[in-house]
Amino acid sequence: MSLHRFNKSALLPAGLYDILPPQAAHEANVEARLMANFFTHGYECVKPPLIEFEESLIYGHSSTVSEHIFRVMDPMTQRMMGIRSDMTLQIARIATTQLINVARPLRLSYSGQVLRLKGNQLRPERQFGQAGIELIGVDSATADAEIIVLITKSLIDLGIDNICVDLILPSLISEICIGLDNIENINTALDHKDSSIVSTIGGDVGQILNALIEAVGPATSTLVKLSVIPLPEVAKYLLNRLTMVVDLIVQAVPELILTIDPVERRGFEYHNGVGFTVFKKGSVTELGRGGRYSANGESAVGATLFMNTVQNVIPHQIKNRRVFIPIGTSIDICRSLRSEGWVTIAGLEQVDDDKREAMRMSCSHFLLNGLVTKIN
Repeated sequence: MSLHRFNKSALLPAGLYDILPPQAAHEANVEARLMANFFTHGYECVKPPLIEFEESLIYGHSSTVSEHIFRVMDPMTQRMMGIRSDMTLQIARIATTQLINVARPLRLSYSGQVLRLKGNQLRPERQFGQAGIELIGVDSATADAEIIVLITKSLIDLGIDNICVDLILPSLISEICIGLDNIENINTALDHKDSSIVSTIGGDVGQILNALIEAVGPATSTLVKLSVIPLPEVAKYLLNRLTMVVDLIVQAVPELILTIDPVERRGFEYHNGVGFTVFKKGSVTELGRGGRYSANGESAVGATLFMNTVQNVIPHQIKNRRVFIPIGTSIDICRSLRSEGWVTIAGLEQVDDDKREAMRMSCSHFLLNGLVTKIN
């Protein structure tokens, strides 16, 4: 095969990438540790299919989810199918159909690959791994806090420090702006924190929205600022819930950096309570996000981690303990070495220099007269 032909065959569509050693092993290791931690907290694993009928993927959320879905025609049924762009709504489907009779609160965890129709500037990848948790069937501040605490503690256990959680109330603005005709323009102005445009709204609503823009910042000081804003009753309820959630998080994970942005809502269109985004301080790419939503009529709260981002901020913890095993070595010796944590690389033919062959195979050690010997 010519080099030119090989290069053409190695090309992948924009936003799709091969994950090679050792990154693939690193991601698998991180995902396994996360899932094991979720399980010990009572979150049982489910595995939805990669592709299913389109209406199932967008049920109840067509306007906010549909634009991300990659569609194909099912040759068997002639019905349109979609490749999942997010796993949360699949978990909601499972919970409210096959697991409808299981006692609530229902705790589920998941991991798998998703495909987006297109990437964006901050996340150009179209395919990436997700791992997450969902708590379904209870609506309380304690449940909201449990999800945030578990997801952030899991990241801390992986060795990530300086974790920031940005808390939001996605439905707050719609409650304040009930009855206004230019809601799309208002949302655009709020997205850009443009007080001059917001001021043109006038009246109490304009003053409230500008006060919300000014309140953005660290959780403690922001809650103080929010407490004196004359919010409508439903908005006050949302603020009280947020205050309770913050108190619970601070008690459980005091080292977390908590901020609040009461006017942020982008990417949280189907959430209806406290939402949040998780970052590592100094990084612009989010590690994960989540919040409260309706799981086909049941109140639910969950969080999703983006595995490619998570693994990039964790030092590789898979040590190079590879030992070259010359051909003819007994199976019992190999089994014993693997039980001690060694990765055994078996020779498949006789070589003149075992040490040189071990180096060629990227091993850190080789077996010399039955003993593991380090390559200097």
